[in-house]
Amino acid sequence: MVGSAIVRQLLGAGHTPEQIVTRTRAELDLTDQAAVRAFFAQEKPTEVYLAAAKVGGIHANNTYPAEFIYDNLMVEANIIDAAFRQGVKKLLFLGSSCIYPKLAAQPMAESALLTGTLEPTNEPYAIAKIAGIKLCESYNRQYGKEHGIDYRSVMPTNLYGPGDNYHPENSHVIPALLRRFHEAKQGNLPAVAIWGSGKPYREFLYVDDMASASIHVMNLPKQQYETHTLPMQGHINVGYGSDVTIAELAATVGKVVGYQGQITFDATKPDGAPRKLMDSGRLRAFGWAPKVDLEQGLGIAYQDFLTKQ
Repeated sequence: MVGSAIVRQLLGAGHTPEQIVTRTRAELDLTDQAAVRAFFAQEKPTEVYLAAAKVGGIHANNTYPAEFIYDNLMVEANIIDAAFRQGVKKLLFLGSSCIYPKLAAQPMAESALLTGTLEPTNEPYAIAKIAGIKLCESYNRQYGKEHGIDYRSVMPTNLYGPGDNYHPENSHVIPALLRRFHEAKQGNLPAVAIWGSGKPYREFLYVDDMASASIHVMNLPKQQYETHTLPMQGHINVGYGSDVTIAELAATVGKVVGYQGQITFDATKPDGAPRKLMDSGRLRAFGWAPKVDLEQGLGIAYQDFLTKQ
């Protein structure tokens, strides 16, 4: 989803298809170190956007913790090291808001990293993403001056939009709700039951806004980037700037889909963190702001869902 959005943004910015090198999972196993090194040796990219990851919602993270930590550690380690070995000067690593402690002060600033206990349901994934940040920082610290590398990290809030995973069990909250409300509408069901109490707050960012932020950060002059970061706190939050409750989100999804029934909540299911709002002040200081609001973005996402049915 994010990789496709970055490609759309790069093409829109004037890059040609021939300048953009991508690989699908079927074409390149990023957990295979030898295969990744061979890819970099053959293609010799000059810039790398590392958007590849194994992702999922609460259910998927709880069910496959070993896969979430192993796959993500291997992917980022293989790509970052292969990029360095091949002489890539600029790399952008995409992390996640789950890197911050479960009870971090809201909104979550970059300085909250490693200050408390993580949310247990996605701790393996979060640990892997923290390792990716530290890989970028460590390569910069050890090789930055001598080799002229500049590896950066951006931490997106919850993303949604075209290209999302709409799996009924392993998807994130927005694609899961789009499917559930759509099926309820098609089946004329009287009610839709939502996991959890509906009270937690979540922030959501349309994926093309995330892509534009990624390119914006990648292209910032090094001196400007370093003005707002530290050598061992070099990541940048990317958020919408405000959040909604899960109950409010469900109501908006229902409106977008056109579902007329009742919405109920199953409080026996886990809520996750009570709130996850990002402090995106650093990014705003760099001159970037989102363009797509939640209802507009959900409408586009729903149309994408319908094309995949």
